[in-house]
Amino acid sequence: MHTAPLQIEGARVSVIGARRSGIAAALLMREQGASVFVSERGALVPGDRELLAEKGIDAEQGGHTGRVYDADFCIVSPGVPLTAPVMQFLRARDIAVYSEIEAASWFCPARIIAVTGTDGKTTTATLIAAICADHALAAGYRVFSVGNIGVPFSSMVGSMASGDIAVVEVSSYQLEGCTWFRPDIALMTNITPDHLDRYDGSMRLYAEAKYRIFSRQRQDDTLIVNADDPILRQRFEERLGVVPQLAAFGLDAGRTRAFAASGAVTEGGWITLFKSGSLDERVIAHEDLLKRGFMGRHNLSNALAAALAADAAGVPLSSIKRALKAFGGVEHRQEYVCEIDGVICINDSKATNLNAMRQALEAVSGPVVLIAGGRDKDGDYRELRDLVASKVEMLVALGEAADRFTGAYGESVPAVTAGSLREAVRLGLQHARRGSTLLFSPGCSSFDMFDNFEHRGAMFKSILRESTL
Repeated sequence: MHTAPLQIEGARVSVIGARRSGIAAALLMREQGASVFVSERGALVPGDRELLAEKGIDAEQGGHTGRVYDADFCIVSPGVPLTAPVMQFLRARDIAVYSEIEAASWFCPARIIAVTGTDGKTTTATLIAAICADHALAAGYRVFSVGNIGVPFSSMVGSMASGDIAVVEVSSYQLEGCTWFRPDIALMTNITPDHLDRYDGSMRLYAEAKYRIFSRQRQDDTLIVNADDPILRQRFEERLGVVPQLAAFGLDAGRTRAFAASGAVTEGGWITLFKSGSLDERVIAHEDLLKRGFMGRHNLSNALAAALAADAAGVPLSSIKRALKAFGGVEHRQEYVCEIDGVICINDSKATNLNAMRQALEAVSGPVVLIAGGRDKDGDYRELRDLVASKVEMLVALGEAADRFTGAYGESVPAVTAGSLREAVRLGLQHARRGSTLLFSPGCSSFDMFDNFEHRGAMFKSILRESTL
């Protein structure tokens, strides 16, 4: 049982941000006996004010008033940047700030498997949950998928029991507000440039936010890292400040085995688990895992990570094998949508940074018509010039970053600009030929034109469905 490090009953708690995680955190704090006040800079979602009022929670919208600071501590939604005036005022008043993930963990009776990283965390977390679920019924426990994956952790802790497993996807934004968060198993998929606009362009600050995932772990906990990732490899080679047991996964088997005493690797066409003093265990052949909808070397890496986390949680090899073989990928992540006149259409709307776009391009065989663009995240477009030149036969750029894409790649490949996603799909299908792939992998965030990447991906699929009528 994870326990709260401070007195909640009778405490004054301000919740800043009233979207899904903020509302869930407010309700949880009220259930635990706190006096709760919710403050939303924008407008409250219809019905939320009534729901809060029913629970005895006051709320405001349209900005943050001074009442926010009449608090013993605050819970802040991940979308509120550290530089926001309300955050500066909280620091000036020395009021403690926590994330919803942190607050929920105080009341979690279940074992926690937490997953973070720049790319692959949603796929890996989803796959871990699927593997654990295969074993859960027979073993008498339940599995909950929560966190950045879309379901607030706070909304589910009340349903959890000792022995259950909570698979928690955690972003760097959420980890910024984690002080006491202690997962039983922490997993880091990779660290590549992303969200640098939030961290003043500093990879060091971004990485330090990610490292908070293991800062409170104990000796009997497990930390799993990607031995193929140079930043993680450098950070953990000498084990400085690392208290939990370290395990590793990697596509480079020799390097991974040298890096950690236990882990998961690819060898001889198989995903293999290894542990010091034990025989290696073959899990699944590559050919049985990588199929339409779940392809590419990065998904091999995700599968290694998930298998290793499940093994650390005590899931038997039979369940790991079955779940990996049955897994068909995650929506909006290199998702096969349809085939139109011999053109394969792939929805990779979750590619919100250039490294994710790179992974998608590497995973696709044959010529690619690439639709990319959105809100720029200060990525280095030059790093992908050779890959784009070798794989892409046509670039359709859209959104605020359209000029950055055409400027970076327009000399290497034919490029056009579209004013909308609908126009981009029309232009892409117009140019694509039989045997090529229409790949929607934006490489940018969605907030210039859409609510989120799910909204963007759903729109792409809707447009394609109309094209097949």
